[in-house]
Amino acid sequence: MELKATPRKSQEKLAAGMIPAVAYNKENNVSFAIERKAFDRAFRQQGTTGLFDITIEGGETFPALVKTVQMDKRRREAIHADFYMVTYGEPIEVSVPVHTTGKSQGEVMGGLVDTVVHNLQVIAPGPRRIPQEITVDVTRLNIGDHVTAGQIKLPEGVKLAADAEQVVISVLPPRLSAEELEAETQAAQVAGMVASGEISEEAAEAVLEGGASIEEVKADSEGSEAQRETEEASQEANQGQ
Repeated sequence: MELKATPRKSQEKLAAGMIPAVAYNKENNVSFAIERKAFDRAFRQQGTTGLFDITIEGGETFPALVKTVQMDKRRREAIHADFYMVTYGEPIEVSVPVHTTGKSQGEVMGGLVDTVVHNLQVIAPGPRRIPQEITVDVTRLNIGDHVTAGQIKLPEGVKLAADAEQVVISVLPPRLSAEELEAETQAAQVAGMVASGEISEEAAEAVLEGGASIEEVKADSEGSEAQRETEEASQEANQGQ
């Protein structure tokens, strides 16, 4: 996609609607200005994987990829763009978005497909061979299954630059409902109270079966303990007499 630009000197005041930009590689560094609206439209279409042919008025034309974009957080618009100059026919490492297709067997069973890595590092054989996205078919995945970077089929000529063992997609178990989460939390709390001796196993069973609340069995346990201590004190007093 062509992007027209005008030459720019450092600290030069720009015309309304223009933003500063720079393009560079190991040998070159070029400063210029581009129209904000034109860049916004192009960047929405191309992203960081789309190739731009930058044409500087009265000067050179060169291919480049967007490296970074500085945004005005309040206005949510671009205020500066960095491009990386590339060379046709030379391999280039880029970060490509990962998307899924299909409905997994795990989802059918109530699970959730989790995209762990949203952008995958790959090496394309040239700037014009950069894939716009990498699509992973999740149809056959069950709950607990996952897809690593090395298992993903890449376009012809494109090589993986990331760790082959890195998990990219996984299928998670169904999320607990609010009631299930509360029950699980209560079970863990009750188990801890039994282990610490706060309540008996019988009292714990009553709580888990819904026959009593934790507060009620704690109160009963504390009352029983107080009664036991009183009886022991009374027995000791009687023995002293």
